[in-house]
Amino acid sequence: QVQLVESGGGLVQAGGSLRLSCAASGRTFSGYAVGWFRQAPGKGREFVAAIRWSGRNTYYADSVKGRFTVSRDNAKNTSYLQMNSLKPEDTAVYYCAATAHLDVPSVRSEYNYWGQGTQVTVSS
Repeated sequence: QVQLVESGGGLVQAGGSLRLSCAASGRTFSGYAVGWFRQAPGKGREFVAAIRWSGRNTYYADSVKGRFTVSRDNAKNTSYLQMNSLKPEDTAVYYCAATAHLDVPSVRSEYNYWGQGTQVTVSS
């Protein structure tokens, strides 16, 4: 089992930045790929970014490419999502997820473990 806890959400003005953290406990975090998803009110949960266990391979949704950066520190059992140039349409609950076997990073069903989410609100 892997337990995930997100933090770092909040209220920010458009153009601002936030850094989300995903702290893992349980099994060896370094063996898991991490994905970040978000869900806006009334919408489905969508893929944002992902990073493989080594940190050498990262993936992004087109909507955040160039603005968001996913990273990880396996020594700290933590993944990060740095979000810059935030837009009102980035407002959502952000979730991190983990899987030991990642094939298609953007597919929700690839991930076995999920955090509880953290709210990000971007005001215009």
